[in-house]
Amino acid sequence: MGILNVTPDSFSDGGRHGTADGAIAAGLRMFEAGAAIVDVGGESTRPGAPEVSLEEELQRTIPVVEGLARAGVPVSIDTMKAGVMRAALAAGAGMLNDVSALQAEAESLAVAAGSKAQVVLMHMPGNPRTMQGLAAYDDVVGEVRAALAARIAVCEAAGLARGRLIADPGIGFGKGVGHNLALLRGLEAFHALGVPLLLGASRKSVIPAVAGAAPVTDRLPGSLAIALRGAEAGVAWLRVHDVAETLQALKLWEAMRG
Repeated sequence: MGILNVTPDSFSDGGRHGTADGAIAAGLRMFEAGAAIVDVGGESTRPGAPEVSLEEELQRTIPVVEGLARAGVPVSIDTMKAGVMRAALAAGAGMLNDVSALQAEAESLAVAAGSKAQVVLMHMPGNPRTMQGLAAYDDVVGEVRAALAARIAVCEAAGLARGRLIADPGIGFGKGVGHNLALLRGLEAFHALGVPLLLGASRKSVIPAVAGAAPVTDRLPGSLAIALRGAEAGVAWLRVHDVAETLQALKLWEAMRG
């Protein structure tokens, strides 16, 4: 999954894609490099990020979703807003990626259930403005898994078939460094949820926290290490900024496994 943020303030690529045409071109490059899907986001979810209005998020994302879908690129929409989900689905998106696990808005669950899209449910305590103050766990792997299991049950009760659901433990979302490392070590435990897993840790702060100070643009080695850990654990989706580099690493990893 290639990350395509059309925001001015995302932690890694904010402001890089200032126009719809530029963002579409970037998404096409990701697809041509081997991304199975391009994840378009119009609201930063970095810690403390301000909210974006529905109208602004629609203006940022929908032309990009339309352009990519028209070009034959599979598209995911990264949003917590039911209105953006609805518009993106109409524009050709085939996946909904909601960091709130369809909890931020009351309508989101019904929108997802009424669609045919795959749905990514991510674990995050609170919201991007409050999550880091809620990073308290006795057993982070068990507690995150239980929370995701509860959301899967809610979704199934609302008519979302388990076969359409994907679970994401939410690396960096309401977790400290130790929590993130524990989740990465314990990824295999999440297979008990009975749905495919998505791992999104590309360029995140756990990398310099462990390996030493590095600006966001210099975190490719750490991102690749985490991606290979995800592959080892049987994760179905890797959400990454660096598509070609990640695929190269994965091909070598697969070849060495025999």
